[in-house]
Amino acid sequence: MIVGLLFAALLVILPVRDVPLRPIHAFIPMANAIMFLGELITATLLYAQTAVFRSRALAVVGTVYVFTALLLIPHALTFPGAFAPDGLLGAGINTTAWIAWCRRVSFPIAIFFYVQLRRAESAAPPEAERPAAGIVIGVIAAIALAAGVTALTTIGQALLPPFFVTHSRVAYANSLQYESVVFVLSIIATILLFRTRRSVLDLWLLVVFAGWLTQSLLILSLHGRFTVGWYWLFLVSVFSHLVVMLALLAESHRLYLRLALSTSARNRERESRLMSIDAVAAAISHEIGQPLAAARAYATAGVSWLDRPQPDPERAVKSMRAAIDAAQRTADVIKSIRAMFAQQPGMASEVDLNDLARATASALGRELAGEKVSLQLTLDEALPPILADRVQIEQVLVNLITNAIESLGATRGRARRIAIRSTALNGHDVLLQVSDNGVGITDEAMSRIFEAFFTTKKTGMGMGLSLCRTIVEAHGGRLWAAPGEKHGVTFYLQLPRSDLHAA
Repeated sequence: MIVGLLFAALLVILPVRDVPLRPIHAFIPMANAIMFLGELITATLLYAQTAVFRSRALAVVGTVYVFTALLLIPHALTFPGAFAPDGLLGAGINTTAWIAWCRRVSFPIAIFFYVQLRRAESAAPPEAERPAAGIVIGVIAAIALAAGVTALTTIGQALLPPFFVTHSRVAYANSLQYESVVFVLSIIATILLFRTRRSVLDLWLLVVFAGWLTQSLLILSLHGRFTVGWYWLFLVSVFSHLVVMLALLAESHRLYLRLALSTSARNRERESRLMSIDAVAAAISHEIGQPLAAARAYATAGVSWLDRPQPDPERAVKSMRAAIDAAQRTADVIKSIRAMFAQQPGMASEVDLNDLARATASALGRELAGEKVSLQLTLDEALPPILADRVQIEQVLVNLITNAIESLGATRGRARRIAIRSTALNGHDVLLQVSDNGVGITDEAMSRIFEAFFTTKKTGMGMGLSLCRTIVEAHGGRLWAAPGEKHGVTFYLQLPRSDLHAA
């Protein structure tokens, strides 16, 4: 939509591009100041991501933003009429035009390097440690290049061909040749970026290039400064650079939100583990306290019978045997507690699958909200209970819903939805369906998703669905998946009713 608006505005501006307007000499310093701050903020955000991902591709884009930001300083100082009638720094009539040309040509060149370096990084093995991206080297290189361009366009301006005949009139034939180079490079860079796009940054860089292409098309037809087209040119330039900054800020906010949700989930898991440890400690203290106390009392009594002036060995032996029996009871209690917290099948109980689905959805509420996913529960209230280990079945539901959320994270252009349905099946089973409208699973992957160590995720281990099927089958049920009606995938969880399972 933004690209369409840019080209629509260009069509509106073209017929009146050469209409002269009143010169506003403060316009260039103001526009350059806005772009300078915006480009430095964008470079800082890109360098921050570079430090995290150790990516030379991101370092290249950050460096070009530093370079173009620094060129805005001599561009404003040398612009005729901004700070002096002929500009500062010994500027000539072509100085600002060549500085602006260097700014425009640097972006497509940087994108060529960005695409190639990103391909090399994606082709590297996952376990290979990436070298440091060299942020300091990039900043030093940007400063050196900006200083070189400034020196060439001021001190060495005689070496450059003319861009302007006067301060306001363009040498059109020359300008057409120079800007054609920028236009062709921008088209090539746009095609490369479009074909290899894979991130939010890539999409917004395409928007920037759309803005630069409209600028190049307008510059090819401009004949002077302080016209309708000339003012519009700088407004589009300001927009093209600020849009990337705003996109990076929004993306950083989204990443920090996901990090906060992940941290919250990890803390919740840690608290759950601590509660389990507390429960184990309380159970051990309660269950083995009495037999241990009895064993101690019997042992103390046996020693007392032997320490008397007239020992009574018969009673002492009786007390010692009672102490041994109490110690054995303690061992039996410990085995029982160990079996309970090992979550063996013997710990199964009647579970309402509807209540378990609601509780799991509530526990994942923050993750659903973070990815803007709506959850629809269609539950059969007459659903019979099942005989199952509540914790294990809950873990299965958490895994299925989390997978659906991650699949929806890559969905664009439609509302993100997860539907959970329950129903009685064949009079002796219950069926729970977890559906999403995400990116789905290929037919080849669908036949292998329950295999151990097989995963469709870049960072997955391939154990989640395999473990889920193992748990379900241990409960006498089935777990399978099928493609959704239009998008996504549906997982089916079938478990026997408690009466049949108990029999």
